[in-house]
Amino acid sequence: MTEYGIWLIDNKQEAKLLRKKMAPFDFAKHSKQEIRDLLKTMREAMKNANGVGLSANQIGLDMHVFVAQAEGKFYAIFNSKLTKVSDEKSTLEEGCLSVPNIFGEVTRPMRVVLEGYDRNGKKIKIKAWGLLARIFQHESDHLNGTVFIDKAKDLHTYELTNRE
Repeated sequence: MTEYGIWLIDNKQEAKLLRKKMAPFDFAKHSKQEIRDLLKTMREAMKNANGVGLSANQIGLDMHVFVAQAEGKFYAIFNSKLTKVSDEKSTLEEGCLSVPNIFGEVTRPMRVVLEGYDRNGKKIKIKAWGLLARIFQHESDHLNGTVFIDKAKDLHTYELTNRE
């Protein structure tokens, strides 16, 4: 399996894809094994970078898919769309694997409904709140060419140490 690195916003070539709306994922063009391999690659890249979510464009792939891990559960969502967001919002600090060591306060709806497809092309609908809702919104932004620094206030640098 190919090793994929995380693409960074400060690299001009990589930023082009990070700032682009991703192409819909076409299940007819990929075998079940290719989809399994894709998700394994994305999950490993996310875990190796100590992330909780990763969209395909963050590893250089122009396809509408993201993975997330929250509260012990792994999610792989294809052609996702936020269909409902709550009026109630919260502001929390966010960071991003594609914008290393930069953090900022982002205000987002506290609850969302995300629709899309699972790895088998079956339609799914997930109601999410708290951290999972925030991850879904962050990754949805990525797939639409938006990076968290576009929404964040009070950006600051924080050098992470003790990374293993």
